[in-house]
Amino acid sequence: MSIAEIAENVTRLLGSEADELGTSSGFIQRRRKLSGSSFAQMLVGGALGTPELSYTDMVQYAALADVKISAQGVAQRFTATGARFMAALLERAVNYVVASELSVVVPVLTQFTGVYIRDSSVIGLPRSLVEHWPGVGNAAGESAAVKLQVRLNYNTGALDGPVLQAGRMADRSTPYCSDDEPRGSLSLADLGYFNLEELRERDQRGQYVIVRYKQGTVLYTAGGTRLDLLAWLQQLNEPRAELQVCVGQRQRLPMRLLVERVPSEVAEQRRRRLREYARKKQTTPRAETLALTEWTMVLTNAPGTMLTFEAVQVLLYVRWQVELLFKLWKSQLHVDEWRSDNPWRILCELYGKLIAAVLSQWVFQLELWRYPDRSLVKATLALQKFAGSLVQALRHPEALAATLQWISDCICHTAHTNKRRQRPATFQALLACPVGGGLT
Repeated sequence: MSIAEIAENVTRLLGSEADELGTSSGFIQRRRKLSGSSFAQMLVGGALGTPELSYTDMVQYAALADVKISAQGVAQRFTATGARFMAALLERAVNYVVASELSVVVPVLTQFTGVYIRDSSVIGLPRSLVEHWPGVGNAAGESAAVKLQVRLNYNTGALDGPVLQAGRMADRSTPYCSDDEPRGSLSLADLGYFNLEELRERDQRGQYVIVRYKQGTVLYTAGGTRLDLLAWLQQLNEPRAELQVCVGQRQRLPMRLLVERVPSEVAEQRRRRLREYARKKQTTPRAETLALTEWTMVLTNAPGTMLTFEAVQVLLYVRWQVELLFKLWKSQLHVDEWRSDNPWRILCELYGKLIAAVLSQWVFQLELWRYPDRSLVKATLALQKFAGSLVQALRHPEALAATLQWISDCICHTAHTNKRRQRPATFQALLACPVGGGLT
């Protein structure tokens, strides 16, 4: 991937493809001031530069796209067909394959052909959208929400998604599975994605996994005896231990079980969450469940010669980098906020902001991702300052590549995380992470 290729992708997506989709979706039925491309540029550029868009802001960004229109004229374009058009454009953006030859140089990561992190985030919507995006419901009745499913290759910064699903869908409905990840890659995901059959498939494909132990999963010792997990933990004299186990009553997957006792305040916090969840569900947590809160338990099929106990711990928490990506989208792009009661404007803005998030990740892949100490917050803040320049450059494609290079250079020079002496940042932990050797 190069600057020229990214410039070509952006020009095509927010130009000819936006015009094509504007017509095929029924959004543009006759020649108007706002075309599919100018409407998209107004919303995506506005999402980058001024996430809390007012109609005045939209008029100004429309002017940057060389369209003079009134606030009333913009408001009239927020319709069901407008939302359908922007949803189709988001899907088109997500389907672009933006591969990067750059990879962050961190020994514990470069052992793998890719480090793929899957996660999801839910955005609540006005109840008027429940037929389009049904949520899980609440005490007040039906709710509306949309779930964003993503997969991030942490080695290269390549982002798959966001794919949008109804808020009520389970994490396991993710479109991202093992069949399009390479042999020798590492998969990270939270317990919402835990599935023994998928773990078996990944093991057969030569893929590695690190996952938290899901309570109730049957474990066997290497000798074939069913393991009483709590009894084994209670007899341990050390704060951490490792055991070779077979996972699943039917699958019997050979994996390493790594356990570490957590501080008492962490265990108590976990118990409070369990009791609160049980109260809402009108149940009582089991004594074994409460006792297991004293331990962090991890399963992996990566051998000790590849990942030490410490390395597994660090990589387990790399999963939170996608959570931070969602947090960034919400805090800087305000994907979960809007200034209107019009459900179609809300959806148009949401889709525009998510397209802006996708395009931002393309820019970050150009150069920034090779720096382990990168700060996506600082990078996003820098990119936002140049949103107007980007929209203007779309009118002159030959200038867009130069603008993107200028922005990328600025980001690479300024968007870095400071080292911390207490509670080291993720990049510090990764760089300090030992490779191979097993538990010592």
